[in-house]
Amino acid sequence: MNLDLNQFNDIDFENVGAWPPLVKIVFAAILSICIFVASYFLFVSDAVAQLDKEQRTELQLREDFKSKYQLAANLKLYREQLAVMESQFAELLKMLPSKNEMPGLLDDLTFVATDSGLKIDSLDWREVIQRDFYIEFPISMSVTGEYHELGQLVSGVARLPRIVSLHDFVIKKSDTGGLGMEIMAKTYRFKEGSELPDKAKKGKK
Repeated sequence: MNLDLNQFNDIDFENVGAWPPLVKIVFAAILSICIFVASYFLFVSDAVAQLDKEQRTELQLREDFKSKYQLAANLKLYREQLAVMESQFAELLKMLPSKNEMPGLLDDLTFVATDSGLKIDSLDWREVIQRDFYIEFPISMSVTGEYHELGQLVSGVARLPRIVSLHDFVIKKSDTGGLGMEIMAKTYRFKEGSELPDKAKKGKK
């Protein structure tokens, strides 16, 4: 084959059949490359992008399957743990005072304080606080006594059959001698109509 590059001079595009063989080969190669590139961008690139997307979806599905398989494998254990949690929750609900028991809590706190040897300066209900599924009932307490008597008060409140928590205590020297303590006691009641576990519902009947 003649490799004379002068063959590319004065090419007549209206008479392709008369082109020298080298020119035809080069032109055919360039045309093939153009067709290949155009085909890639028109057809293959979309298919490659779709393939990448499907591969990512496959990986995600594999991860979902793995997590669901692990969940299914431990389903019995989860159910047992849920049953234990529901039972514990039901027991806690039983320790919350009912509406009829609320007035008696002041009497309980009064008894605990006086039984500890403390002098009660004040004991009053504060404004209730609405939470998502329960209600807080704060009780402001002010007592005077000795240090060990204050400790007995805290221990006595912890032994009450109904849940009463103590918050924001301040201890300072009393003008009459001994120590004065101001403390906020809180009890709680589950909101009517809130969703309860079955065991808790049975316990509240």
